[in-house]
Amino acid sequence: MAFEAGSDLAISVYNTLTRRKEPFVPVHPGRVGMYVCGPTVYKPSHVGHMVGPVIFDTVKRFLSWAGYQVKFVVNITDIDDKLIVEAVKQNSTVPIVAERVTADYMDCLKALGVRGIDLFPKATDHIPEILSMIESLIAKGHAYPSAGDVYFDVASDGDYGKLCNRDPEQMEAGARIEISDRKKNPGDFALWKGAKPGEPSWPSPWGPGRPGWHIECSAMSLKWLGAPIDIHGGGLDLQFPHHENELAQSESYLGHAFTKYWMHNGLMKTGDKKMSKSEGNEVVVSLLLKRHKSEAIRYLLLSSHYRSPIEFSEARLEEVGRTLEGFHRFFELFARISGKSFFYLETPKHREAKRLDPALAPEGLLRDIMTLSARLFESLADDFNTGGAIGALHEMLTRLNRFVAETRLEENRDQASLDPLIAGATLLRECGLLLGLFEEETVKESGTGLTDGLMKLLIELRAESRKTKNFAMADQIRKGLTDLNITLEDRPGGTIWRQS
Repeated sequence: MAFEAGSDLAISVYNTLTRRKEPFVPVHPGRVGMYVCGPTVYKPSHVGHMVGPVIFDTVKRFLSWAGYQVKFVVNITDIDDKLIVEAVKQNSTVPIVAERVTADYMDCLKALGVRGIDLFPKATDHIPEILSMIESLIAKGHAYPSAGDVYFDVASDGDYGKLCNRDPEQMEAGARIEISDRKKNPGDFALWKGAKPGEPSWPSPWGPGRPGWHIECSAMSLKWLGAPIDIHGGGLDLQFPHHENELAQSESYLGHAFTKYWMHNGLMKTGDKKMSKSEGNEVVVSLLLKRHKSEAIRYLLLSSHYRSPIEFSEARLEEVGRTLEGFHRFFELFARISGKSFFYLETPKHREAKRLDPALAPEGLLRDIMTLSARLFESLADDFNTGGAIGALHEMLTRLNRFVAETRLEENRDQASLDPLIAGATLLRECGLLLGLFEEETVKESGTGLTDGLMKLLIELRAESRKTKNFAMADQIRKGLTDLNITLEDRPGGTIWRQS
C-alpha cells in the first residue's frame, strides 16, 4: 500500500517545472516510471557522476518501501562529439572506448550500492526510434532538414523555455549556442548531425549521420517508460539546454505532457567550482575507492538535501569515515550482547503508514526509536530529504548506545532490556537500508587466523601486564598497536580490537 494523500505520511516532491512542492501522485496508481540522464561514456567516472544515481537509487528505495512498483531507467550516451575526439586521441574506436568506460561506470555504481536501476539503454541501440521521432517532428512542422542536418525549430514551440522559466532570447544570451548558417534561428538545436569523413554514422532520409544529444533521451525514455513519465531526473546543469530541449521536442512530438515531475539534484563542487572533466578537477571514483570506503562516499552524497550542492574534500570524507565507524562499533556491540548479527535482522520490504505510530509502543527505548524512525520516514516523504533522514539516523544510534550504557546490558544481558534493544536495532537497520547504508557487514582486512591469533596473544599479554602492575609494558603494547592503526577497547566482556 502506498502513502497516498490523506494517509499518515503523504509524499511530496519539488517540481522544477512548476517551481513548487507538490503532492506525489503518479500517473498510474501504484506504479512509477523514473528516467535519469546517464553519462556520456568517454572518460572514467568521477564522483560527480555518482550524485544522481545514488540520489535516485534512494528515491526508488523509498518509493518501493512505500509500496510502489518502480521502473528506473538510466541511459548511456555512447555516441557524441566528445567520444569521437577521445577515440581519435587514444587511437581507438568509439565502440571500444564506450564499452570500456561503460564497464567502469557499472563497477562504480555497484561499489556505491546503486542496485535499483532496471535498464541501461544505449543511444546507438535506438537509432530506428530516433529516426522515426525526427521524421514525425518534421511532418508536424517542428523541425527542418538543412544540408544533411536536421534542426528543431524553437520558434514552433510556444512553450519553449518553460522549464527554465526564461524566454528563448534570455537562454540564447546565457548559453553557448552552436553557431551554424544552416539554422533558421540561433537557438535551434540539432536532432540529426550529418557525418563528417571518418566519423561513425547511420543511414537516414537526410544522409548518413548520427543523432543529436537531446533526441536520444526523448526516444529512449518514451520507448521504455511511455508518457507522461512520472519522474525525470538529472543534475542541475542539465536543466538547460538538455532538459529544456528534451521537453520541447518530446511535447511537440506527443501533443501532450512529457513528464509530470522534473527533479534536479545539486552538483558536486570542489571549492567554488563544479566538479567536471572540462574543469580538470574531477576525482575518479575507482581511485577514490582505494582511499575511502564506498559506504563513506554514498553517505557523503546523501548527507545534504538533494537539491543542494555537495562540497567534496578528502577531509570531509575522512570525517564521514569516522562517523560510520561509530555505527559499526554499535553493530559489533549489538552482536556481542544479543548473539545476533545486525546485518541479518529481518526488516519489512514494504510499510503502511498506519503501522508507524510511536504511540502504539510502550514508553521507553522502542517508543523513542519509533519516533525517530517516523521522523526519518517523514524526511524522505518531504521531497526525499536524505539530509534530514541521516540526522534522524544519528539520533537513533545515540539513543541505542545510551540505552545499553544505562541498562549495563553488556554485563547483565537482561532479557527485559534485550528485547527492546533488538526491536530498536531492527528499525535502525530498516532505516539504513532505505538510504542504501549498512547493507553488508564490513570484513576486517586483518581477519586472518594468524592475525587474530597474534592479537589475542597481545591482548592477553597486556592484560597480564596490568594484572602484575607492569603498566609501562601495557602502555607500550597499546601505543605500538595505535601506531599500526589498531585500536583496543576495554569492555565489560573483555578487550576487543579494530583496525582503522
